Amino acid sequence: MTDARHPLRHSKEDRTTARTVPETPQTRNPAYRLAFADEDFLCRDELRPVRLQLELMKPELLMDEAEVTSTVVMFGGARIPRPEHRETARTETLRRLTAQYDEARRFAKMVTERSLATSDGRENVIVTGGGPGVMEAGNRGAADAGGRSIGLNIVLPHEQAPNEFVTPDLSFNFHYFAIRKMHFLMRASAICVFPGGFGTLDELFEALTLIQTGRMERVPFLLFGEDFWRSIVNWEALQEAGTIGADDIDLFRFVETAEDALALMENWPHPRTRRAWHR
Repeated sequence: MTDARHPLRHSKEDRTTARTVPETPQTRNPAYRLAFADEDFLCRDELRPVRLQLELMKPELLMDEAEVTSTVVMFGGARIPRPEHRETARTETLRRLTAQYDEARRFAKMVTERSLATSDGRENVIVTGGGPGVMEAGNRGAADAGGRSIGLNIVLPHEQAPNEFVTPDLSFNFHYFAIRKMHFLMRASAICVFPGGFGTLDELFEALTLIQTGRMERVPFLLFGEDFWRSIVNWEALQEAGTIGADDIDLFRFVETAEDALALMENWPHPRTRRAWHR
């Protein structure tokens, strides 16, 4: 990160100097700490608006500096194991869904190869939640192609770390789910959803709601694994009940393979998004 040069003493210099001041009752007191270097102060309830702003700004600035201009979002379950670990899955359904791990990996590899060929890896960069399962498969596929990928992790009560395939310079950690979801969608040129649980459903329906209400452009929205999605969401019942409109069913498409997904991304009906993907 580059710092703007100016004639005033830099904040980093004072932060370093403040660590070496003489020990006195005054300097040992938390009140004396520089406000921007005082973690306890920054964690006060009254500073929540500042923390929200920081979580919005830090990934935004670093992705701008990395010249990430657009992303392909991959949502999906953390509990879907690698195919070689399928016997560790809790259920027979999860064991079958290991095929989705392979498909997610293939899809991310193909998207990243195209990104490298057409934009030197700046456009349509794969972004996942940075965790295991389908998320790992997405980051892994990008790495298979020799490209970069983004991981948007979040602090959870149980210990976790980003998967090993996230590009380190593009590995981010969040406290606020809302800001994390904003970063998923702010650069999105396509949204691809693989089977998953509560977190995946939350991401799926929030993104669909934004598009349905006109708060987001109609980007290609692809659900991998039609049988899975039809078994857990009765889309037609929602339409028949009148809680969604006939046009709302048309906001997304079901796909089975990476090739299906890429073909739809090429021929998505919304002209502005089609240009964004072809850019």
